[in-house]
Amino acid sequence: MKPPGPTPSGYHHLGAGTSAEWGGVSGRFSVVKGSLRPGTRDFVAGRFMVKRDLGKENIAWLEAGWAETGWRSPGQPHVYTYNTNTKAWQFYDQYPVKAGDTVWVDLHTDSDGVWQAWLWWNNRWNLLTAQKLPIGGTAFVEQYVEVHVDADKPGRIGVPPVKVDNVQLRPTGGGPARFWREDVGTLTGVAPGAQQRSGGFCLDWTTRYDTWSAGDCNA
Repeated sequence: MKPPGPTPSGYHHLGAGTSAEWGGVSGRFSVVKGSLRPGTRDFVAGRFMVKRDLGKENIAWLEAGWAETGWRSPGQPHVYTYNTNTKAWQFYDQYPVKAGDTVWVDLHTDSDGVWQAWLWWNNRWNLLTAQKLPIGGTAFVEQYVEVHVDADKPGRIGVPPVKVDNVQLRPTGGGPARFWREDVGTLTGVAPGAQQRSGGFCLDWTTRYDTWSAGDCNA
């Protein structure tokens, strides 16, 4: 049997986004160990994002979750955030995670335009970052497993399935959170009923859209 070839370079996104604005998102990602190459720009991340397109190719966003990268402790996943104020990855080594763990994350604003990323750790919510972003009090929401393959160093990357569950959205204007189900306007980038596939990675919905997994298609 012919061995599989290199994973296509660039970004591979598996997940969904909302077609309308919400006040926040929360849920749980399982942590896995991918076969990333040390000294590369490879990464795999399980993350939520809140964002707004400001026009003229300018997008403001905050994302949070876990990531394993080729440039920082390859083989070791980290809790992380990234936002367009600092334009830098922030890793949180005070919350050590490993393959087999789960990471609970919450992104929301209290209607003041300050977007916060929280991590459930040691039986309480812990603030990771708070950023005054030009988004306002509501935002479009994404839930993704994201894989990036360094274009300058072709090779093959493996990612065991990342499991995602308990994904809930906060309504605009307040009120209790609700599960991200089929009655929520949702964008997946594929035709209804079609499977998301990119670069040898596949997404499988258990319950659209709050319970799912994504990783190697042949896993």
